[in-house]
Amino acid sequence: MSRLLSSLRDGKGFDIVLVAVPLLFLIALSGLPLIYNVVMSFQEVDMFSLGTFARPWVGFKNYIAVFSAPETWPIMRNTAVFVVCSIAGQFAIGFGLALFFTQNFPGASYIRGLFLASWVMPGLVVGAIWNWILAGDFGVLNYALKSLGIISENIFWRSDTAWSLWGVVIANIWNGISFNMILLAVGLAGIPRDLYEAAALDGATAWQRFWTITLPMMRSTIGAVISLGLIFTLQQFDLFAAITSGGPANSSNVAQYWAWEQSFRQYDFAKGSTISVVMIAVVMIASIIYVRSTRHEVRG
Repeated sequence: MSRLLSSLRDGKGFDIVLVAVPLLFLIALSGLPLIYNVVMSFQEVDMFSLGTFARPWVGFKNYIAVFSAPETWPIMRNTAVFVVCSIAGQFAIGFGLALFFTQNFPGASYIRGLFLASWVMPGLVVGAIWNWILAGDFGVLNYALKSLGIISENIFWRSDTAWSLWGVVIANIWNGISFNMILLAVGLAGIPRDLYEAAALDGATAWQRFWTITLPMMRSTIGAVISLGLIFTLQQFDLFAAITSGGPANSSNVAQYWAWEQSFRQYDFAKGSTISVVMIAVVMIASIIYVRSTRHEVRG
C-alpha cells in the first residue's frame, strides 16, 4: 500500500488511477445492478418482497414460466421482426446515403451534418414526432401515401393490430439512418481512391467496382455497424412507450417493453428480471461480435 501511495506521489501510478476510477464506476453503476438482476431472476419477487432479501429461491421456475407463457412467442416474433427489419432498413438507406455523400458537390458536408439531428434527439422526442406523423386521421405519412396513390384509405398505424408494429419499425429506421450513414461514410473514406481509378481504367462498371472493391474493403466496418445496430435496436424502448405502448393486444409488444411491463405494471419483478436477463445475453453476444469485428479492423 505504501509503495502504491509513493508511486502516486511520484506521478508514476497515475495510469492506475485512470483505469481504476472508470472501472469502479462501471462496477457500481452497471456490474452490481446486473448481478442483482440475474440473482432476482432465480427468486420469487413481488412488490411486497422487493424491499427485503427474504425471497424464496425458485431456481429456473421463472425461466420456465416465461418461455411457457402464451404471449412469449408472439412477442419474441415481434422482437425478431422489429430487429431484423429495423437493422436492414437503417443499413440499406444509411449505406446508400453514405455512398451518395462520398461524391463531391457543394454543401455535401453541411447536408450530411443535418442528418445527425435524428440521432441526437431524445427517444421520447422522436416518439412524439412520429406519434403525430403516424396519426390515422391527420398524419403526414397517410397524407403522403395517399398523394402518391399508394393507399386509398387511411392506415391507423397506432391502433390497427396489422400495422402497429410496422409504424414503430418505420420510426426506428428513420431514427437510426444517420448513425449508420456516418459510420459507413467513415469506412468508405478509408478506401484508397486509386483502387477505383485503376478498376475504371480496366473497364469495370460501377456495380463491379462496388462488388469487388467497396464490399470487401468494408467487411469489418459493416460487421461493426450491424452489431451496434443490433445492440441499440434491442435496447429501443422510448419509441414503443411514446407511440403504441405495446398495443393493441400485444401486436407491437417486444421483449424489452414486455420486461418493463411485467416489472412496473404487473409488479412481477422476477418475471421482468428473467426477460431482461435473456435480452442481456443476446446483447452480450452482439457485443462480442462487435468487439471481434473491430479487432479485425484494427489488425487489418
